Amino acid sequence: MKSLHTCPIPEVVRVGRTLRRQRDPFLAYFTTNRANNGGTEAVNEIIELHRRLARGYRNYENCPLRMLLAAGRLTP
Repeated sequence: MKSLHTCPIPEVVRVGRTLRRQRDPFLAYFTTNRANNGGTEAVNEIIELHRRLARGYRNYENCPLRMLLAAGRLTP
């Protein structure tokens, strides 16, 4: 693999360092049939959105309904 140790463009050098540092995770994306944690991150984002929206609510029974409303699966 050729390296660009004398590259005058700092952005190219930075990208090269990042790719070299993240080589194993980057290649694992392709060796695992492009598996990722996008679904988990989406659910986590819905939960975090609910937490921000539900600040101040005290009734736990409304929590599942509020979660569905925040996720867009329930119309008010």
